[in-house]
Amino acid sequence: TTTLALGIKDMRHHHVLIRRLNAVETLGSVQTICLDKTGTITKNQMSVVQVYAGMKSLRLENGHFLEQEETSPFLTYKELKRLLEISVLCNETEIYRENGHYDLHGTPTEKALVELALEADLDVESLRSRYPLLKTTHRAEGRNYMGTVHTHPKKGEFLALKGGPLDVLSMCNWFVKGGRRLPLSEDDRLAIESQNEYMAGIEAQRVLGMAYAEGESIGDLHSDNGLTWVGMVGMIDPIREGVKEAIAAIQAAGIDTIMITGDQGPTAYAIGKELQLSQDLPLEILDSSHLSKLDPQTLQALAQRVHVFSRVTPSNKLEIVQALQKTGRVIAMTGDGINDGPALKAADVGIAMGSTGTDIAREVADVVLEEDNLDTLIVAIRDGRTTYNNIRKSVHFFLATNLSEIMITFVALAVGLGSPLTAAQLLWINLISDIFPGLALAMEEPEPDILERPPRDPQQPIFDKGDYERMAVEGATLTAGSMGAFAYGISRYGLGPQASALAFHALTTGQLLHAVSCRSERLGLFSQKGLPPNPYLTWAVGGSLALQGLTLFIPGLRSLLNLTPVGLLDGAVIGAAALLPLVVNEATKTMTRTSAEDDPDFPDEFDADLVS
Repeated sequence: TTTLALGIKDMRHHHVLIRRLNAVETLGSVQTICLDKTGTITKNQMSVVQVYAGMKSLRLENGHFLEQEETSPFLTYKELKRLLEISVLCNETEIYRENGHYDLHGTPTEKALVELALEADLDVESLRSRYPLLKTTHRAEGRNYMGTVHTHPKKGEFLALKGGPLDVLSMCNWFVKGGRRLPLSEDDRLAIESQNEYMAGIEAQRVLGMAYAEGESIGDLHSDNGLTWVGMVGMIDPIREGVKEAIAAIQAAGIDTIMITGDQGPTAYAIGKELQLSQDLPLEILDSSHLSKLDPQTLQALAQRVHVFSRVTPSNKLEIVQALQKTGRVIAMTGDGINDGPALKAADVGIAMGSTGTDIAREVADVVLEEDNLDTLIVAIRDGRTTYNNIRKSVHFFLATNLSEIMITFVALAVGLGSPLTAAQLLWINLISDIFPGLALAMEEPEPDILERPPRDPQQPIFDKGDYERMAVEGATLTAGSMGAFAYGISRYGLGPQASALAFHALTTGQLLHAVSCRSERLGLFSQKGLPPNPYLTWAVGGSLALQGLTLFIPGLRSLLNLTPVGLLDGAVIGAAALLPLVVNEATKTMTRTSAEDDPDFPDEFDADLVS
């Protein structure tokens, strides 16, 4: 129906629409959201803020290198110049120059490195022309670095290497300081590792280590451990505005949040602490380079406790999502890159960024956030829960009201009064009370506390034993009201059409008013917290009552339904018989809710352990 209403004729678009409608409903039961850091939590706009070269730390501000608040021209440090050269050479960013301005095309990280060199007035075009590229070795599983081999204008070949600082450092036997190439001692290694910890952990920077080698024949990159350490570059990728608040709102909805990032542990830990991913618990972080060593059962157990996965590869993302799913959780995954595709596809709900996301990510995702805003995700979760609740409300209304019709017929027959309602009257009741109020209940606005509730268990049936008992009680109150009006009619007019007319009007009006009671299982007329208005229900109930009123005044309609005229006293009885079930059902709803919350065994909806 939705597809036809939107005029979508292409079958491919039809399937996409249905998939995304289903995904929004599934979001209502999501228990864990895996957040890919780059592009989801952060803006994916890298900029260099610190350089560590020659065992000296320099901050970058307004295009100047600062050492202890004093400007330092980069040419005074040969190791700094070499670091900038490696940043440009071991880099696949395409550089175009137009009217004195550079246009860069590449990944945010590599573009930031070229921008650093340009700010330092390094002639990047001349550098690349003097060092032609011969070979490129990209990052891969188990290789957390990238290397390029170039023709050296004087010494044969030149190897430029960049990657995880500790991985690059492990391949080095030399380092550059004061313009000289010196042996790398254990104390020097510890000093570099300490600086890396500071930049990554305290400053929450993404850190890249730089190294090089030069000679007649560089040899195999994988076996070379005689490189010369140059230094490190620290970059920041600003956290998106409102992300911290959005994550807090997601957690308040009873949903666990897990951050997945390729950053090294200290950086990931610092960002996780800033975002309060663990809430009041100690932050648990797992280096994903160890995932391959874990058996599936151990990984599943750890996945339920870990808040941050660091040094994650594309295959790791898929492993993490699948491990969480095997624990029985409903998993949502956010991402924006090509490498996020398998994990987005495997997740129960894949969520892609609309503006910065790649075409592949958007294609495989179930939901696309057009403005890359996590606040939109909260709205989607709210709407998903509301969609499910509204389905329950409509079906609940149908079952309770139809049960009352069965009850009144059964009770009347059981006591020997015959059927109080004719077939035509029953058909009229179903036409009036089921169609418009039922549809209007499906269009209810989100309840005020919808995001304060824990996610539902997807294995739980739409109604449980308690729900059916509640429907039986509601049906019984409607039956009691109608039978009360029927009994009054028998006592005054005797058994016949007049008594049946009173039962008919009381039951129809009571069912229409019961739609108001079905707006919420928790909130009602006597609750302190009110429900948002539903104009659709107002018009549906009002219009149906108006149609019911026509049966009182149009003789032909009365004749068709075998009804008799109704006096003022009879009208008062009908009104009381219709209002009494509404009052009783609303009062018992509030009492049931209060008693449940006062029960010490009642689950606290904010208890993370119980939610899990």
